[in-house]
Amino acid sequence: MNAVDQQERLLVTKELKWFLAGVIEGEGSVCVSIKTHPTCKFGYYVDPEFFIYQHESGIKLLHLATAVFGTGRISPKCGNEKVLVYSISSRRSLYEKVIPFFEKFMTFSTKWETYLRFKEIVLAMVLEKKHLTREGLIGLVEKAYQMNPQSKGKERKRTLSEVIERILRDHMPESTNVDKIWSDLHSDM
Repeated sequence: MNAVDQQERLLVTKELKWFLAGVIEGEGSVCVSIKTHPTCKFGYYVDPEFFIYQHESGIKLLHLATAVFGTGRISPKCGNEKVLVYSISSRRSLYEKVIPFFEKFMTFSTKWETYLRFKEIVLAMVLEKKHLTREGLIGLVEKAYQMNPQSKGKERKRTLSEVIERILRDHMPESTNVDKIWSDLHSDM
């Protein structure tokens, strides 16, 4: 391959990335869910994700995203099988692939402020493991609740104070409380 062909190939790749940035601006989002789980140390875990939504007729755009990021999965949207969702939920992939893409191709995005909070959360989890301490988890939850204050009417299931109150309590999942189960079993003997 000669130098002209290589240069043309690089331009196409860069053009496709700019094109994908436009798709993300219209059909993409970053979010940080706060999810309950009975085995989590503090009752909750923080789950950052990147999405692109597309009608099934636009699946080629989702394949482009897969090619550009080299990871992720495509699945039907829950409740609307005609809409497909490309998602990346691996914190490592978010750190290594999504954040650099946003830094290079999405700096003019109207979603930039939301992205910056998302980035803070991902970096705090990947580099500092903040989600593993009570104080760190509370800080991540607070940042997540600040991410999109002008959301399109979608509110979180729990208030920030409910989540923090639960994290601050000594959380012992009922399903794994071995001492209680053991004593209940032997109290009838």
